[in-house]
Amino acid sequence: MAVAHLTRPLLTLPHALLITLCISPLLSGCFGGDSGGSSSDTSIGRVNALGISGISYQTASQTGRTDANGQFVYYPGETLDLRVGNLLIAEGVPAQEWITPLEFFPDIRAQLTTPSVDDEGLSTHTITEQQLITRIPLTNLTRFLIALNWTENVQENEGIDIRNRVIQQLNAALPNLTSPIDFAVSEAEFNATGNPPSPANQLLAAICFYPEGDELCEQPPTEEEINNAPERPEDEDDWDPDVDYKQDLSARRQRILEAVRSMDEVDAEDARLYLTRELNAISTTIGNRFYLDNHIARHPANDTAIKQVNIRRIRGGLDLANVEAITTRPQDVVLHSYSWQTAAVEYYIAGLADGESEIVISLLPENTYRWVRKSLRVVITD
Repeated sequence: MAVAHLTRPLLTLPHALLITLCISPLLSGCFGGDSGGSSSDTSIGRVNALGISGISYQTASQTGRTDANGQFVYYPGETLDLRVGNLLIAEGVPAQEWITPLEFFPDIRAQLTTPSVDDEGLSTHTITEQQLITRIPLTNLTRFLIALNWTENVQENEGIDIRNRVIQQLNAALPNLTSPIDFAVSEAEFNATGNPPSPANQLLAAICFYPEGDELCEQPPTEEEINNAPERPEDEDDWDPDVDYKQDLSARRQRILEAVRSMDEVDAEDARLYLTRELNAISTTIGNRFYLDNHIARHPANDTAIKQVNIRRIRGGLDLANVEAITTRPQDVVLHSYSWQTAAVEYYIAGLADGESEIVISLLPENTYRWVRKSLRVVITD
């Protein structure tokens, strides 16, 4: 494990997604409301489904820090620069209702808008997401954010909580790193615990994730101090409560060193599982806003007129960018047409009584790359 809370030589300035020092500290913003917007005509966005708190953000008009839900304020059309304290983690990110670490990297962000095609022949974003979350810079950055969580593990139903105490220590340690943090290096290099440790591990070693004044935030006793301390008497009655014995100092050193976090405690698979969970939660939230005006349709075999199923949205305008549809048994139910402009799918019956098919509809709402999947069961009766 990395050595605890040591000072380091002066940091050199980085480029791209390396460490950047702010010219002036970002102010903390206060805001409320839901993702529909606020009274000042600004909109509310969120970093990840369950949120990452403590991220400083700046747009052309707004400056603040994400709250406990990971929320930030923006005007549509703005971009975000994101920092953890004075550490730049992303810049020029299009501000929108939902952003995730996948949007932090321009090359990954650009590929999100190209959907994949699933086994049913329909467009989907989930395959593209799963291909992209294996990228090294993304996994290293995600691991780093998880490592900054106040508690040691990010629970399944919780977001990442980067507290002000952590940010203050991070800012104090940044100028002392031996080199900038580079999220593009290999996982092994990002995890290095040699002499010196990797910049990420140097930073973690300088942060105590316990309340100020806790023993675990102190410098550990040195080996020299331990060797010079007296042995504890065998008879407990002879122990002096005002004396730090060799055994006491050794145990204290071990506790402090074990409390120091290291990047190898969060591996790439942890990052991918976390990202998958967050991405799926956002997709579910967006998908729950849409529904079909019918879930099961029953038509007699002799009724061959064109039928229609409409796509609806819970509150707000429909605003679709694209629609695709298939029928799983075209010998029973045939697609006639589908259109994002009308938000409707038309079909007609072609099979015999007791036949059935499922019409699977994939729709793309505006202002997101995420496709929503809905289905209609069509049953042919006598």
